[in-house]
Amino acid sequence: MGIGWAILIWSGIGAQVAAGLGVISPADSDVKIAPIFGPESPGPYKHPASIAEFTNGDWYIAYYGGAGEYDTKTAVYGSRKPSGSAEWSKPVVIADTPMHSDGNAVIWQAPDDIIWLFYVVRYGDTWSHSIIQAKISSDLGKTWSDPMVLSLKKGMMVRGRPIVNSAGDYLLPVYLETGEDKESVGPDSSSLFLYFDRPKETWQPTNLVRSRIGNIQPAVDIIEGDHLVAFCRRGGGYDGRTDGVIVRTESRDGGRSWSPGVDTPFPNPNAAVDFIRLRSGKHLLVYNNSFSERSPLTLALSTDKTQTFPYQRNIATGNDSFAYPYIVQGSDGHLLLVFTSNERTVINLAIFTEGAIEAPKYRVPAR
Repeated sequence: MGIGWAILIWSGIGAQVAAGLGVISPADSDVKIAPIFGPESPGPYKHPASIAEFTNGDWYIAYYGGAGEYDTKTAVYGSRKPSGSAEWSKPVVIADTPMHSDGNAVIWQAPDDIIWLFYVVRYGDTWSHSIIQAKISSDLGKTWSDPMVLSLKKGMMVRGRPIVNSAGDYLLPVYLETGEDKESVGPDSSSLFLYFDRPKETWQPTNLVRSRIGNIQPAVDIIEGDHLVAFCRRGGGYDGRTDGVIVRTESRDGGRSWSPGVDTPFPNPNAAVDFIRLRSGKHLLVYNNSFSERSPLTLALSTDKTQTFPYQRNIATGNDSFAYPYIVQGSDGHLLLVFTSNERTVINLAIFTEGAIEAPKYRVPAR
């Protein structure tokens, strides 16, 4: 897969969608951004997307969509770009719970080649009445198992991809969302993690990560050995509070236990973030660099194991909401980032390399 692949995707999208996407210009040759799915069938609403590369070279995107966030007919959709192709398949339903909202799809291939689909099912008026379910596939996402429940605890949700720790354990970042207000995340909302007990084939919870105003949607990766770090979306409302920042938590035992959440210098407008360890050993944080808006969407690169993030670049700017970033590194080294825009009706794909961030013009004072 090369950058030319992104150009082919761009050329296949309707001009009206591309023109409405207030993102970095395609003329910036080191970053290519394309809207992959627009406000067409299966309904205008399309939200948190996840992306994975399978061992056969196929790429796969999963997201949930329908008439709106709280519509009871939302379902999880999947789309494939076969190896060597420039086209994404028409999205098809891969999970649908009758009379209930499905959301926050996460697609992931485990080291044993099993494909996992994690998602949320809402059983009440707000997401605090949700549980986490999963399906698995042994044929690279062509067919899926019946759903299984990972946790029956009300309010448990998933948003980020799992990692494999140094012991080979699977660690799934999840969170407990509380409160009945659709416009606010409860102050006791907390991140936690589920680790997979392979002999018992069960997912076991860690401790809750408590913080000053609550936190959700942890994005986790390895710093070195058993040292793990997760960055989390803050709790509270959408009022643009100046003390609203990304929350950080750490583990020193491979993810079995976690420190209390602490504030970071990075602003957070109550929006999802993502975090990844690159094969170079550097770390990349993706977030909205604003206290009040989900714009711009910013890349921040650390070269010293997350002590500082000296390189920062805005990848999407403008009068829009660039939300729910989800980033992976492909087998060829390219970074692929999906995010939503246009009032959650468009899923976009950005493709770039580490060198597109680590350049002198993107160096900023230490923070």
